[in-house]
Amino acid sequence: MASRLGRARPRQPWQPSRALLVLPVALIVVITVVDLHVPHDVHLGPALVIAPALTPSFAGPRTTAAVGALAVAAQVFLGVTHGGLGTTNHIVQIITLTVLVVLTVLYSALRMRRQAQLARVRTVAEAAQQVLMWPLPERIGAVRIASLYLAAEDEAQIGGDLYAAARCDGGVRVLIGDVRGKGLPAIGEAALLLGAFRESAHRRVPLTELATTLDQSITRYAAELDRPEEEGERFATALLVEIPDHDAVTRMTSCGHPPPLLLLGPGHVVTAPSLHPSPPLGVQYGVEHTLDVFSFTPGDTLLLYTDGVVEARDERGRFYPLADRVARWTGDSPEALMHHLRRDLLAHAGGRLGDDAALIAVHRTTAERRTTAERRRHHG
Repeated sequence: MASRLGRARPRQPWQPSRALLVLPVALIVVITVVDLHVPHDVHLGPALVIAPALTPSFAGPRTTAAVGALAVAAQVFLGVTHGGLGTTNHIVQIITLTVLVVLTVLYSALRMRRQAQLARVRTVAEAAQQVLMWPLPERIGAVRIASLYLAAEDEAQIGGDLYAAARCDGGVRVLIGDVRGKGLPAIGEAALLLGAFRESAHRRVPLTELATTLDQSITRYAAELDRPEEEGERFATALLVEIPDHDAVTRMTSCGHPPPLLLLGPGHVVTAPSLHPSPPLGVQYGVEHTLDVFSFTPGDTLLLYTDGVVEARDERGRFYPLADRVARWTGDSPEALMHHLRRDLLAHAGGRLGDDAALIAVHRTTAERRTTAERRRHHG
């Protein structure tokens, strides 16, 4: 059985361009045949330009040139059939069609070059995302995690929003943040915060001291790079969450960031833990950060998000009602919740966001299940 499968030739995928190529060729044939049967004072030859004009939408310059050559040949054939090529009308039609075909081929070549450039930009953006925003593990400690990132800029895969998760002694620490600005120009501050968090999150320091470390990093970065007229323009909001493995009391520190939503199992209940936020990072040096606590029990899901989510507007200017929308999906897995939110958020915003948006769904499991899973991975 294995040998037969190994020798079997893979099926070739369906190529849309090959199938669509029938359309311009069919147009040339139909226009030519109809022109031969209409009265001599009716000339359909100029309509042949439609065929090469359609081709660049699904094919490259070579195919466009081939279709254009076929259209010119059909025009020459019609000229011979309708009194010869010596008439001024037929000569003008052939020359005009040839010039239009050449312009269409040039347009097709420029279009292909532009597509190649966009592909390279997307490749670089994806590489930057992998370097800066490491994929979050599906399971870490006593939680399952799923994330979603939607960049406002078309060519970008990352921008001013950021998130990360790290294992610490006896628990998990999660960061979500939003630096000033959006898209590619905000990557510098995002990279700085992510690096500072990954370096310090595993240390045995309170969550408030970790927030102070991030605050100091942003302040030093701004002092080194800002010009006098830009003073105070570099800052970031951040939310730090610490989830113990064997304790339902979860700790949280907010630096000007929107409060998370707590989805209480399958009962369609959504609450917002109380926060006492400090100013955003980089705004006020030496500020004291507040530690808030709340109960996060197995079966619940904590939804962290940036303001690009709740500030997304529909065509009437209405903000996205995140709490109301997620109430219908409180019993879903983190992955399913991210899938629903992506589709619903983009539909609300008409397919395009005005700001970067990031979400993290953190689902609390039991410590026993976590320990068993980690033991299997360790010995597997």
